Amino acid sequence: MTDNLKKLSDEGVSIWLDDVSRERLRTGNLAALVKDKHIVGVTSNPSIFASALSKGDAYDQQLRELASRGVGVEEAARTIPSVDIRWACDVLRPVYDRTDGVDGRVSIEVDPRLARNTEATIAEAKALWWQVDRPNLFIKIPATREGLPAITATLAEGISVNVTLIFSLERYGEVIDAYFAGLEQARANGHDINEIESVASFFVSRVDTEIDKRLEKLGKPELKGKAGVANARLAYELYERKFASDRWKALADAGARPQRPLWASTGVKDPALPDTLYVTELVAPGTVNTMPEATLEAAADHGVVTGNTIAGTYEAAHALFAELKAAGVDYDDVVRVLEDEGVDKFEVSWNQLLDTIKAELEDKA
Repeated sequence: MTDNLKKLSDEGVSIWLDDVSRERLRTGNLAALVKDKHIVGVTSNPSIFASALSKGDAYDQQLRELASRGVGVEEAARTIPSVDIRWACDVLRPVYDRTDGVDGRVSIEVDPRLARNTEATIAEAKALWWQVDRPNLFIKIPATREGLPAITATLAEGISVNVTLIFSLERYGEVIDAYFAGLEQARANGHDINEIESVASFFVSRVDTEIDKRLEKLGKPELKGKAGVANARLAYELYERKFASDRWKALADAGARPQRPLWASTGVKDPALPDTLYVTELVAPGTVNTMPEATLEAAADHGVVTGNTIAGTYEAAHALFAELKAAGVDYDDVVRVLEDEGVDKFEVSWNQLLDTIKAELEDKA
């Protein structure tokens, strides 16, 4: 039987799971995925924790203990995910050691209500780094306008960062610049920049969802299902250009590692599209693909890996966006809407998490 995930990994793609839960950890499921499915990292977000808490009894004991201590909802909302993330970091630690710290990473996100507050995001990032206390942790910071200086400041403290909610090429370029600045400051602060890692999470499927909705209204259905992949491919073009600069060369000579592009939101939303589209069409060395379990299983079962599927595509990707513009799709408006919606959705999930925890604490008191 063809091991499609191994082929993907052999092409230089790090396969991460976009999910974590206490149940997955205590049953050994995550360890099994690391062993059998080539998983070398884990990402999380407020939606994932809200969902995990609402199922089963895996969190009951901790909730009872927190309730008996009179711990408030806000503190519990940081404590409960931190336990899962610390546990997952320990499961992935052998991968971290084997890859010299490149993979074996687990991400936890700052409170999304702080996405428009630079100073609060920095403080929260430092608090989470201290609370989880694992070297293979990533702190997820949204790539909002206010998030950019927070990314730089967090990296300057020697903290590894997963930059999330990137939709536009312009913002991605700013994220890379923020990474460079963070490393430069970290070096000036006396940190070993060889120990600092970062990924830039470029969202894929949501781009298709928003643009395809507009194409339907514009009467251009023949262009649907193409923008998400093309946008990500142009992000990789930008990555190659930025990391060939003299500024990066100076950092690399000092031991810095590149900030890898990470393809996020890789579960296909449109059932008319192939369920492995955002995996097989975005294969390139030095990338990460974080997949929900359904996408992971689909890729393992029938994801045909044919080698690098990004190289040689830039001209066609630029031509597609020229065609979309001519059809009436306003790219700048698309990515602005997606960023605002992304922050709003994470805030809704965080509030759902708080509501769930509040109810559970009251029930266990």
